[in-house]
Amino acid sequence: MPVGMFVVLAGPSCIGKGPLYSALKRFYPEVAGRLQQIILYNDRAIRPGEEDGVDYFFRSRRDIEALGPDQAHIVVDVRGDLQALEIAQVQRIIDADRDPFFEGNPFVPAKLREYGLFDKFPVLSVFLSPLSCEEILYLKDRGVDLASFVTDVQRRKLLHRAVRQKVNLSLKDLENIEKKAASAIVEMREAWKFDHVIPVHDGEGHDNWDAFYYPVGTARKALLAFAALLQGEIPPAATTERWSEDLIP
Repeated sequence: MPVGMFVVLAGPSCIGKGPLYSALKRFYPEVAGRLQQIILYNDRAIRPGEEDGVDYFFRSRRDIEALGPDQAHIVVDVRGDLQALEIAQVQRIIDADRDPFFEGNPFVPAKLREYGLFDKFPVLSVFLSPLSCEEILYLKDRGVDLASFVTDVQRRKLLHRAVRQKVNLSLKDLENIEKKAASAIVEMREAWKFDHVIPVHDGEGHDNWDAFYYPVGTARKALLAFAALLQGEIPPAATTERWSEDLIP
């Protein structure tokens, strides 16, 4: 992969983006060492274990709204949270001979495409999906309500993560989980725009990422595929997909 490649890793909330990046740093330190994560502004409350200026720049909604008109930032509503990306941050990372790395939701990449920023840099875009193409076709053939099915899949993952982080969930916590779960199918409709789709059933917080030290299951397959792509290699068979625009209605 050429130096200065803008690497984009996106997918629904709790799909496993964070654990995948952590596994990359553990098992492919030289590959991960080329990446420098882009830090976004976010108006949501900080979660346990997060750090301001490391995970996000946590600011008030009013402060982030004020960034919108300056043409130097892209401001996006993400599942009810307001996020912003400083455009110049991408170029500063490239100028430092590193690869800019965005890890998050697909709404920010969609805005970057809309503004033509992906045309200015070489880009490797990867989408993590809770279902494979074959599974989606299987469900569609049987008349399953895909939106309801995906919402249920992601709801279970989000609840599992939330309980691990916080024993007693408030009504606000549950409402936030429902909002993110319902957003997953909307975000999956963006997947066809990405260079590669990696199906991964082991969401964030799943034991398959680190309970046995070595990742197993689809966590392992996702790691092997992502590492291969970053090294300019062909991923192992059946670990990546390319979706058509009409796959998800």
